[in-house]
Amino acid sequence: MKIRPISPESLVQELADRLAGERPGQPLRVAVDGPAAAGPDRLADALVDPLRLRGRPALPIRAEDFLRPASLRYEFGRDNPDAFYTDWLDEAGLRREVLDPAGPSGSGRILPSLWNARTDRASRAGYLDLPTGAVLLVSGAFLLGGGLPFDVTIHLVLSPAALARRTDPADAWTLPAFARYREEVVPATFADVVVRMDDPRHPALVEPGDGD
Repeated sequence: MKIRPISPESLVQELADRLAGERPGQPLRVAVDGPAAAGPDRLADALVDPLRLRGRPALPIRAEDFLRPASLRYEFGRDNPDAFYTDWLDEAGLRREVLDPAGPSGSGRILPSLWNARTDRASRAGYLDLPTGAVLLVSGAFLLGGGLPFDVTIHLVLSPAALARRTDPADAWTLPAFARYREEVVPATFADVVVRMDDPRHPALVEPGDGD
């Protein structure tokens, strides 16, 4: 593989160029996958305006708005890394309300958020009709490897040391979950775009080398 350093600004422009050319005239479902320390939400937000300038209306969707109720998330405690990995994200809800409706045979009518984890209640969001060629930027952790129907997958990767260093000490209990994801799913081996984010000021694109 090749590691190509790139500025944050150029990364956004290159990704916007690529996404703008995918599935023209149809909704595009994009995963921006990575731990919070890698900034997947921040990258998704940064892509919105460049995509609009390229004629693709873009809508950020937060995975954290599709968490399961607290009674299910915390069944084995509030700081159980295995539950965090397997039981927090409501994959069925994300598929039902966003990914399937935005698919090739979907209705084009999506629910941008399902659950408010802070109040532990339904978000009460209204349904939206997607404009032609809309790009849905679904950002969050553990989005790959579970069969969710994305059209393009972007994986933000941190070395274990960088992840530990940049994770809030209060959230250090989540680190074993990310280790499981890295070892069991190995998202860096199949994501369409892989970006190293050990230092967010100096990202690097991971590209296949000759013969890979």
